[in-house]
Amino acid sequence: MIYLEIARLMMGLMVAAFHRPIADYMLERERATVILFRERGFPLPPAPTTEQGRNLYFCIGIVIASAELVRMYMLQRGITF
Repeated sequence: MIYLEIARLMMGLMVAAFHRPIADYMLERERATVILFRERGFPLPPAPTTEQGRNLYFCIGIVIASAELVRMYMLQRGITF
């Protein structure tokens, strides 16, 4: 059971560590999608800037890791919800 929590913790840390390439790839896909929809007549807001995307994915990674640390602490103390 603890292996799953460690895997989740590592996933959060990896997302935080590699937030730049993840954000760059996702923003590239999002910009292409926005252009595709605009060509077809759907007005969409612009895609986030590169810096906003990078900050977003860094925060997502830190939140995942933090939540998993809290969960691991609660499991060690026997606290359940």
